[in-house]
Amino acid sequence: MIEEEIGNELRRAGGGATLATAESCTGGLVSHRLTNAPGCSDYYKGGVVAYANEAKEKVLGVAGETLREKGAVSAECAVEMARGVRGLFESDFGVATTGIAGPSGGTPEKPVGLVFIAVATRDFADYEKHFFHGDRETNKREAAEAALGMLKKNILKIKTGTKGLVAQKGRAAGF
Repeated sequence: MIEEEIGNELRRAGGGATLATAESCTGGLVSHRLTNAPGCSDYYKGGVVAYANEAKEKVLGVAGETLREKGAVSAECAVEMARGVRGLFESDFGVATTGIAGPSGGTPEKPVGLVFIAVATRDFADYEKHFFHGDRETNKREAAEAALGMLKKNILKIKTGTKGLVAQKGRAAGF
């Protein structure tokens, strides 16, 4: 189970690394999956389901300008959510999801199934853009799985000292 693998890697990290989640389109599924792992209280500090823009702004600190200019479904918003939840819970990692699960709400520019996932630490932030093609429940489930995969990938990169994240930092830092 990827949830248990994430927990094992966080426990192995120096000092026992921690994480927090910020979710919009996944509605708590990432948190649910993480808490399925026994002993998750060792590393999982908590999560926020910030579905409304007001919650993204007031709870997670997403800039109103970001929401107005880029929209809630954007890389910029995902990164700000990940950074915000990391700061809110004082965790080592923040992971965030924002997107359009469907079946309605899409536009030609931002179709149903579009999801942005971000991971942030104190030193970097990275994001991925995904397109899922299922029904609402399937899109949410696949987005949660992708978020866990991205989180694990970034934990392993930091643990092994991979410098690939430094290059990604510039992309996300410019938001």
